[in-house]
Amino acid sequence: MGDLALLLPGEADGLVRGLRSFPLREMGSDRWSQQQEHLEKLNMQAILDAAVSHGEPIQGLLVTHRKIPTLVEELITVEMWKQKVFPVLCRLEDFKPQNTFPIYMVVHHEASIINLLETVFFHKEVCESAEDTVLDLVDYCHRKLTLLAARTGHGGPPEEEGSQDSTPMQELQKQAELMEFEISLKALSVLRYITDCVDRWAAPRLPRSRSLPRPSHLAQAVGSICGWLAQNVPPAPRYGGFFPGKLQRFEGGRWQTVAPSEQQKLSKLDGQVWIALYNLLLSPEARARYCLTSFAKGQLLKLRAFLTDTLLDQLPNLADLQGFLAHLALVETQAPKKDLVLEQIPEIWERLERENRGKWQAIAKHQLLHVFSPSDKELRLQAQRWAETYRLDVLEAVAPERPRCAYCNAEASKRCSRCQSAWYCCRECQVKHWETHGKACVPEAQGDRAK
Repeated sequence: MGDLALLLPGEADGLVRGLRSFPLREMGSDRWSQQQEHLEKLNMQAILDAAVSHGEPIQGLLVTHRKIPTLVEELITVEMWKQKVFPVLCRLEDFKPQNTFPIYMVVHHEASIINLLETVFFHKEVCESAEDTVLDLVDYCHRKLTLLAARTGHGGPPEEEGSQDSTPMQELQKQAELMEFEISLKALSVLRYITDCVDRWAAPRLPRSRSLPRPSHLAQAVGSICGWLAQNVPPAPRYGGFFPGKLQRFEGGRWQTVAPSEQQKLSKLDGQVWIALYNLLLSPEARARYCLTSFAKGQLLKLRAFLTDTLLDQLPNLADLQGFLAHLALVETQAPKKDLVLEQIPEIWERLERENRGKWQAIAKHQLLHVFSPSDKELRLQAQRWAETYRLDVLEAVAPERPRCAYCNAEASKRCSRCQSAWYCCRECQVKHWETHGKACVPEAQGDRAK
């Protein structure tokens, strides 16, 4: 994978330079689709660069050309489209598309952008280059965090299995729900990376607490969200499924059964939340701007029950957080201040809603006629372009986890030369597995030779 590259340096520079934000009405248009393809290539190249520890050229280009604010605006625009326009499209009785792929690409656009931001926001200079749009990004992450917390009352993420009687649009709605779950988890990671540089941008730009991530919200995440992301619950046809008597944890894009010896191990998601809390509560700049109400204090003090010796062994810095909470228990809460306060507030969502208020139905009908009803020829051209974008070797390289050996389940680097579907870590495992795999592999290979 070290030599694998999707974009040449000059090509990547050109794609980054051309990034722009689109109005709601143009979501799914030809120009928008072309940029979406470019964005997917940048996204996959950024993951490849991070995986092999290259110089992160995509991250550098986004900072150099000041494109992080553009990505944040495009992220919030597609979020609004999904909330305001997509439901209208689903309700239109005269809209029964034979192929929902063009709409799916708009729905998927939010996931592409937040994934790219999660990859590059690890670097503090990227957070700084967001400038004032960091306020809008924090506000966006709050909305996703609230969405995750709301799902805890319904037992977790939405169901994956659909009914055979579902229409294409109903199936697309279910896919959008499942996608929303993973988008929210990535937003949580982005929020944590923002807190890493809170001291750098809090002082000049954020005079009051509204502009900062709220520690009380993250405290609720520890007690509720992370609770059902790793639970021993009855079986149900949910995302990936649950099994009685086993602990399931959402990692690597899917639910995975946790071995008994690994159940006390801190998951990546838990770690993100704890680090974000540490950054916000132990940072003098952030703490000075956080109004400690009685409700917020109550939420934060609930964290003490989770700060066990096992957790502190894995994240020793949390001992400082434990000491802060012990002191907090003895401190009186602050009464809300009634002074006149001037502060910066997120503006992208408000501006988009003001510009498009009352136009949701008109936008949906315009897109029905001019965007989401392509001809067969246009669909074939779109499919061809996306096949060129999603190369098989690149998709395998950017997968959340490496292939596993079909025999011993170890990480695999070789696969069956006949069917190209079974993976193995070594020749010995392939030989041992041949008795089972050969029954399915040989007839298929013989059929190919007969052709």
